[in-house]
Amino acid sequence: MTRPAELRCMLMRGGTSKGAYFLAEDLPTEPALRDALLLRVMGGPDERQIDGLGGAHPLTSKVAVVSPSSDPAADVDYLFLQVAVGKPEVSDRQNCGNILAGVGPFAVERGLVPAGEERTSVRIRMVNTGDLATATFPTPGARVDYTGDAEISGVPGTAAAVVIEFPAGAGRLLPTGSPRDMIDGIPVTCVDNGMPTVLMAAASVQVTGYETPKDLEEDLTLADRLRAIRLKAGHLMGLGDVSDTTVPKLTLLAPPRHGGAVTTRTFIPVRCHTSIGVLGAASVAAGLRIEGGVGAALARLPTAGDRIRLEHPTGFLDIDSSLTTDPDGLPVARRTAVVRTARKIFDGTVFPRPAETAPTPAHSPGGPR
Repeated sequence: MTRPAELRCMLMRGGTSKGAYFLAEDLPTEPALRDALLLRVMGGPDERQIDGLGGAHPLTSKVAVVSPSSDPAADVDYLFLQVAVGKPEVSDRQNCGNILAGVGPFAVERGLVPAGEERTSVRIRMVNTGDLATATFPTPGARVDYTGDAEISGVPGTAAAVVIEFPAGAGRLLPTGSPRDMIDGIPVTCVDNGMPTVLMAAASVQVTGYETPKDLEEDLTLADRLRAIRLKAGHLMGLGDVSDTTVPKLTLLAPPRHGGAVTTRTFIPVRCHTSIGVLGAASVAAGLRIEGGVGAALARLPTAGDRIRLEHPTGFLDIDSSLTTDPDGLPVARRTAVVRTARKIFDGTVFPRPAETAPTPAHSPGGPR
């Protein structure tokens, strides 16, 4: 397939992220050609992304590639690609649960899944990891309706609720086999409930956990310490050398201030998230319920029900999370569900920068874990 001078594209906000959504058939099948094209679409590697769709931040430099699924448990496949800001790199080493919120509506918009008369559920296979999710959203009159009264922190106004439910975890919730590990003298809990995440008390790295993302990013001593912890955690979690990847995420925990269960500050992996990712939140919420984990002593968990409110720099995220145990007595996820919203911003044609002006991007291969 030759590189097109123009291609179909839908720009959508998914949760607290924004990305370009494409049908796989509209992109080159060769990963290197596809990534080079997407880098030009988003405006990389310029750190301002001034000549493309990107918004000069990792949360607005994302891509969803959607196609019919051959998996009988799914309707569509969703490949997430993170287009780096400031360097020529495209990575498929992680999922994105916020961009996931737009995949179901996009699949209906593109005719991959027929719309129900009132509501539609789309079963999604996340190609990056092989995990499954089901997104349910309103489709009155068999058309996607993005309007509604659901609010999520970090997004102005209201929109239609997209309920994303994840099946009971089949993998290891505790990749290291322990609820608590020590890395460089810091107690951590390594958890994976859809996103490999390392939990630690903010106080253990000499910060409060209430700082702004900007203040945390400018703390070079903290950055060096977190970088070292993340590299060692990658090996402990069976991820190998993670120096060139964005996982595992690191989440600092502090006691809640606004009625939630815990305050969070999440690094992705160097920038501090202005909120918290959906899949990262799924891992944090599950981690708070693990007996002996670092979050158990900090969190104020509800006395009844599955819902946990995670406070983050721009508000909160509510997530339903419950655990059970496997035959060996190890904790496993029983139920994980979250309410997000999504909105179609434009649907049309994008004109990438000419190929001869763009460097060949580095590709970070991922695939099922």
